[in-house]
Amino acid sequence: AKFSDYRVMFDKMEKDIDAVVVSTPDHTHFNPSMIAMSLGKHLYCEKPMAHNVWQVRKMTELAAKNNLATQLGVQRHTIGNVHRVVELIRAGVIGKVTEVHSWVGGSRGMPSIPKDKQKVPAHLNWDAWLGPAPERDYNKAYCPYNWRFWWDFGTGETGNWGCHTLDIPFWALELDYPTRVEASGPKVHPQTTPKSMITSFKYPAKGDRGNVTLHWHHTSSGPQILKNRNLSLNGANNVFVGTEGILICGFGNRKLYPEEKFTSLNEPERWIPDSPGFHREWITACKGGKAATCNFDYTGPLTETVLLGNVAYRAGGGFEWDSQNLKATGNNTAQQYIREAVRKGWEIS
Repeated sequence: AKFSDYRVMFDKMEKDIDAVVVSTPDHTHFNPSMIAMSLGKHLYCEKPMAHNVWQVRKMTELAAKNNLATQLGVQRHTIGNVHRVVELIRAGVIGKVTEVHSWVGGSRGMPSIPKDKQKVPAHLNWDAWLGPAPERDYNKAYCPYNWRFWWDFGTGETGNWGCHTLDIPFWALELDYPTRVEASGPKVHPQTTPKSMITSFKYPAKGDRGNVTLHWHHTSSGPQILKNRNLSLNGANNVFVGTEGILICGFGNRKLYPEEKFTSLNEPERWIPDSPGFHREWITACKGGKAATCNFDYTGPLTETVLLGNVAYRAGGGFEWDSQNLKATGNNTAQQYIREAVRKGWEIS
């Protein structure tokens, strides 16, 4: 059966549904996910979990309350090289990690504002596609793909890649909620996401780990630390700076600096098992098996961090973050982006 409105689908098919996959644009992750989980359905959701921080927190809490099998689409979590990076960091090979630089290349963002009114394609339910977003006329500048670079619908290149790339330091350093967020970039546009930006997050000491600063870069040339430290690795997207060395890695490769120091390194014992398959993890969890590796308990805080970077950028600067109460202080502009208003008829509390 096919439906253009998931609300109708749930009304008609609820008893036939065991689990739900949400792979719509970012702005319509929250509503179908909350409906599904409120009905007791297991949930697989594409990244980022939702369009704003408040929505992510509500999804995380409901999944835990209803004891549901969840998985966020951070598929690279299963790559063996990522596992080895986590093991190296946890084993202290580069000492205590004090900062991480993570990035995505390219300069996608800030699309042109459409000036013409276009006819809605016959196959598209435009009202349902808009969902909770403010009303506007259809234009191919938004749908089917470029929605990603409009604040009403997407979360920019940060939301697109942040959950994938930051998964590595989040896992390796057991990060959760930052206490301070900073951001800089080109002049903020009220409608479109930027072509570049830099954000940073401060995490207090936890367990055996000391304070950590995590930097996220959306840049066409890579972060400055690569040039400053003379680091290179094709496909790299993370640099871990430790008290005893540096680890640079991508999803599929890794390298330790200074090279001469680690030439004869015996890598630590492998303790992260191979995944049976990212989607298989979730299906197994739905059937009563162990939780999937990217369940919402883990990926909720990850997604909140990603979205907080966008908040700081749009708010024009940093703020202190009270994660328990979802409160930004020290920047009067920031709080409006933690939970956005929605179109009448699409409210979920």
